[in-house]
Amino acid sequence: ASRMLPAGNMKADDPIARFTRWFREEVAAGTNHPEAMALATCGSDAMPSVRYILLKQADARGFSFYTDIRSPKGRQMAQNPRAAMVFYWPRKGRQVRIDGSVERMTADEADEYWVTRPIASRISGSVSHQSDRLKSRQELVARVAKLRRELRGKAPVRPNYWLGLRVVPNRIEFWVQAPFRLHHRELFVRRGGQWRKTLLQP
Repeated sequence: ASRMLPAGNMKADDPIARFTRWFREEVAAGTNHPEAMALATCGSDAMPSVRYILLKQADARGFSFYTDIRSPKGRQMAQNPRAAMVFYWPRKGRQVRIDGSVERMTADEADEYWVTRPIASRISGSVSHQSDRLKSRQELVARVAKLRRELRGKAPVRPNYWLGLRVVPNRIEFWVQAPFRLHHRELFVRRGGQWRKTLLQP
């Protein structure tokens, strides 16, 4: 489950607070995977790349997720620590776009989240070199079985390459679908620690 900014810490005019309200509404409505977001990154080759991942936490510090930092997205964000992400919730025709810088979370934060994952997911994260070529599915299944035997019922420790990353936002746009394509768009830009709101044409 994704963790959101505590309700008591929210200010009505703060974009993180609005994101939290929208997210909680989707959770309450039973939306399938409301935490799914498209993450766009770009490495030193200037070729953009996008994929869906799952948000794990949103608070005043930013939007956090965990990954194998040896993966293409991990390498791209190491080369160019900037990213963009977007959430789309069709139930109310809502979209949230976020641009910002990327920072690596601490090992303690990764450890704290790692132990909340099912043991089977921890084993998968331990045997997979994310996005590397695989000769066969059977090879991967065999690696899982081998690690299970070695662990003898114990949980695997977090690999040092499995870490958390946080997108620290400097721009957040809230988009709401409206009839005849007159969509409502509000852009929040962070300047000097303060958020400033602007309306955008659809």
